Amino acid sequence: MAGSQFTLAALATTAVPGLVVTGTRTLGSVAAGDYESAVLRDSDGIESAIRRPRNQRAEARQSADLLAIRALSAGIRSRLPFAVPEYRGQAPIGSTRAIVTGFVPGSHPSLGALGERPDLATSVGRAVAAIHLLPTSFVTDAGLPSLTPFEVLRSAVSVMDRAVATKLVPAALQDRWEGAARDQQLWQFTPTVVHGALGPDVLLVQGDDVTGVLGWGELRLGDPAKDLAWVLAGRRDAFDTVLSAYEANGGGRDRQLAQRARVYHELETAQWLLHGVQAKSTSVVDDAVAMMHRLVDAVHAPSAAPLQSVSPETMEIGEVEQLLSSTERRHG
Repeated sequence: MAGSQFTLAALATTAVPGLVVTGTRTLGSVAAGDYESAVLRDSDGIESAIRRPRNQRAEARQSADLLAIRALSAGIRSRLPFAVPEYRGQAPIGSTRAIVTGFVPGSHPSLGALGERPDLATSVGRAVAAIHLLPTSFVTDAGLPSLTPFEVLRSAVSVMDRAVATKLVPAALQDRWEGAARDQQLWQFTPTVVHGALGPDVLLVQGDDVTGVLGWGELRLGDPAKDLAWVLAGRRDAFDTVLSAYEANGGGRDRQLAQRARVYHELETAQWLLHGVQAKSTSVVDDAVAMMHRLVDAVHAPSAAPLQSVSPETMEIGEVEQLLSSTERRHG
C-alpha cells in the first residue's frame, strides 16, 4: 500500500513541475476499483488527487472526464455553488497515464439520506439547477456532444426496442414505454448543459450541503430530466423536494420534466437486462426481470405517476414567461 502511494507521489511530481509532496493517503479502495489513486499534500498544505486507470474502460472514462473538466473554465466554475476538480497535470506510466487534479473533500450521500434530510435534497436540487443554467456555448466550443430532442428520443427508443426484442419485458411495461415514445409533447424540451451521470457516487457533501461534483465525462447538451432520474430510485418525497428546489433556483419550467425523468428511471431496468444479455450472465438477466416485475406492480399502484405529458394548454401565463426567461438565460 505504501509503495503504491510512493509511486503515485513520484508520478505527481513529474506531472506537476515544482510540486513537493509532503504527505500521502489512500483514496478509495486500495485493492479494488478501476483506479489506483491517492491524495497528496504539498508543502503549502494544498491537497491534490492522482488517479491511474487499471483497465481500458477506466482509461476511456478518465479521458472523457479530463476533456470535460478542462472545458469548465474558471468563469464557468464561478457560476456553480460547489467545487469541481481542477486539472493540474499528467504523467505517462506504462501504456496509460496518471492524472493529477485538485482534491475536493466531502463524502458521498446515500439515496436514503435525501429522504431523511430535506435540506440535503434541497441542496441537490440547487446544484442540478446551477449546472443546467450554465451557458451552452462552452460545451459546443469544447466539441462536447450536443443532442437534440429527436436524438434523445431515438436513443431511448433504441433501448426500448432492444429490450423488447429479448422477449423478457412484461407486456404492461412494453405498452407503457411505447406510449411514452409516441407522446410527442413529452419530448419537447430545450437542450441544456447536463452532467449526464449524476448520482450519489459523484456527489460530495459536507453536512447538508453539496460541496463538490465529480465524474464529468458525460458532460453535454441534452435532456435536463436525465440529471434528475436517479433520485427516483429513492423515496418519492425526496424527488419532490429535489424538483421543487430545482425549479425554485432557476431550473427550467419544463412541464414534462418529471415524466421524462420517470421514463429514464424505468429504462434503467431495460439497460440492466441488456447488460446481462450481452455479458451472458443469467444472474443479471434474472435480476433485471425480477426488477421489471416489481416495476409492473409499482406502476399499477393507485399512487403511481403516469408517463403521459402534461398539456401545455394548462400552463399559466406566469409559467410561460418563466420558461421563456430561462431559455434566454441559457443561451445568453
